Amino acid sequence: MIKQVEKFFIENGIETNEARAEAEFLVCGASGLSIEKIITGSLVQNKDEIWALAEKRIKTGAPIQHITGFAYFMGDKFFVNSDVLIPRPETEILVQKAVYTARSICRNQAGRDIKILDIGTGSGCIAIEIAKNLPEFNCVDNTYGIAGGGAAPDKRFGSGAVSGEIDFAAGAQEISKMAARAETVSEQTLEVIGVDISTAALRVAIKNMENLKQQRRVVFRKSDIFSSIYDNEKFDIIVSNPPYIPILAKDTLDDNVKNFDPALALFAQDKDGVEFYRRILEDAKKYLKPKGYVLFEMGCTNGVSQSGIVAEIARKYGFKLEFIEKDLSGIDRVIGFSL
Repeated sequence: MIKQVEKFFIENGIETNEARAEAEFLVCGASGLSIEKIITGSLVQNKDEIWALAEKRIKTGAPIQHITGFAYFMGDKFFVNSDVLIPRPETEILVQKAVYTARSICRNQAGRDIKILDIGTGSGCIAIEIAKNLPEFNCVDNTYGIAGGGAAPDKRFGSGAVSGEIDFAAGAQEISKMAARAETVSEQTLEVIGVDISTAALRVAIKNMENLKQQRRVVFRKSDIFSSIYDNEKFDIIVSNPPYIPILAKDTLDDNVKNFDPALALFAQDKDGVEFYRRILEDAKKYLKPKGYVLFEMGCTNGVSQSGIVAEIARKYGFKLEFIEKDLSGIDRVIGFSL
C-alpha cells in the first residue's frame, strides 16, 4: 500500500523523495504497523481510513503530521496540531546538549540538584525528552513530593552521570559510550519547567506529557519568557528554540510552513531574527544559578548563520561562549553559553 500512496502523492505534485517518506509515515502511522511488518506481508486493515487521510493531505496541502495528528521526535510519538511547531530532527541536538550538560554539572558538583527551564516549549518535546532521558534523577513534584524512576532513556545519550570536565564537543556517540560506566544519582533531583505564552500550545504539551507518562517529571506554565518565573527560582540550564525567522522573510518559506505552523512560534519582528535571544539573555542571569548555562537552537538569516550575532549579544550580557554545534547540513544549529 505504501507504493500506491506514494504514486498518488507524486501524481498530485509532491516531490518523489518526500512522497516516499510521507507515504511510509502515513501508512505505518495510521495502520500501527512497522515498515518491516508491511514489507514482509502484514495486511493493512484500515485502507479506507488511510486513503481518506492521503486525499486530505492533497486537498488541504497541510503537513502530513497535521493530517495524522502526530510527529516522531527522538523515537517518541508526539501529538501535534496547528497550535505548535512540528518537532524537527535538528532540535534533538539541543536536547542532547541539555542532557549532557545536566549530567556534567551533577557529576562535577556532587549533591547539586538540577533545575531546567525550557522557554517557548510548544509541544513540550524538548522539556519532556530532557526529563525522559535523565531517569537516574529523582524528580521534585510540587504536588506529590519526590518521585523517582523515569522512563527508559534514549540510549544515544547514555544512562548515567558523566565523569570529568564538561566537554560540549562530545557527540551522541561519545555520550552513548558513557552509559557503560554510568552510576545512579538517587539523592539528586531534577525539575524541568516548560513555559509558553500560548495557552493552546500548553494544552498540547500537557497531552504529550500525559501520553509519555512524564506527569511527575515535567511542569508546564503559561509565561511570556520569564514573566511567570518567581524571583527565587534559579535554574542550572535554560534552553530555548525561540522564534528566529525574521518576519520580512515570511514569503521565502515553504507554503506548508508559513501556512500551517503557528506564526507566534516562527517569527521575530527584527531584521536579523534575534529578538528573542536578546530578550532571554537580557534577564537570564537573574534566573540562573552560579555556573549556569543557556542553550539555544538557531537558524540562518539570508543564508548567514545567526550564531555570530547571538554570540555577540551573549557577550554583551556577560556570558561566555562554550560551543557551537552544527547539524547534518553543516549549519550552526545549537549554541551554548555559561556564566
